[in-house]
Amino acid sequence: MGIVNVTPDSFFAGSRVNAPAQISRRAERMAAEGADMVDIGACSTRPGAEIVGADEEWRRLEAGIAAVRRAVGTDIPVSVDTFRADVARRAVEAGADIINDISGGNLDSGMFAAVAELKVPYILMHMRGTPATMQTLTDYDGNIAACVARELSGPLRRLEEAGVADIIVDPGFGFAKTLRQNWELARDMESLEILNRPMLVGVSRKSMLVKLLNISADEALPATTALNFAMLERGAAILRVHDVAEARQATAMYAAISS
Repeated sequence: MGIVNVTPDSFFAGSRVNAPAQISRRAERMAAEGADMVDIGACSTRPGAEIVGADEEWRRLEAGIAAVRRAVGTDIPVSVDTFRADVARRAVEAGADIINDISGGNLDSGMFAAVAELKVPYILMHMRGTPATMQTLTDYDGNIAACVARELSGPLRRLEEAGVADIIVDPGFGFAKTLRQNWELARDMESLEILNRPMLVGVSRKSMLVKLLNISADEALPATTALNFAMLERGAAILRVHDVAEARQATAMYAAISS
């Protein structure tokens, strides 16, 4: 899953594209490098981020979806990174195929019903609170991976009861987790297999790498690739990445060594 951020403030500056021509070129390059899908984000949710209003989020997304579709046609599914049910509806009407919700339904009570009605795949991510408060909500009772699995099981059940059939789970690296907890979660990722759903992992250039190695996000591609390989070993089915070519190499090596 290639990341296209149509925002001015996402944590990795290299992922930001705003002009339609830039967005199209980014999507076209990702497709050429082997992306299986493209994820468009229009509202930064990095720790402490100021959340833009729904109208502004949709203005950015509408242009982003159109630009990506011009570049890749209908060959590659388009995912939209939003926690708002109304934005999700508009996005699917405009051609999006997947809803990627960082809040796991916690920031909009209408999201699960909307996804059920839209009949699209849904990515259920683990987070507590909001981007502004999540790093104050890192108290977990016991093993972090087991806690994440337990906290995802409730919304997963509600989604199933609502009739959502295609659900992907995301443990939410960097969201309501300390540096140590992120690495403990990475170590014990296989605990999430109890949810019996495909796992998406997004660790690309994140602070868990930057802080551990005392580097910048610009310097974190080698570490990202190494951790992506480790996540494949621990059951990841989808890698959400800024750098598609390198992630594709990691998946090819994993396939070769696992066969």
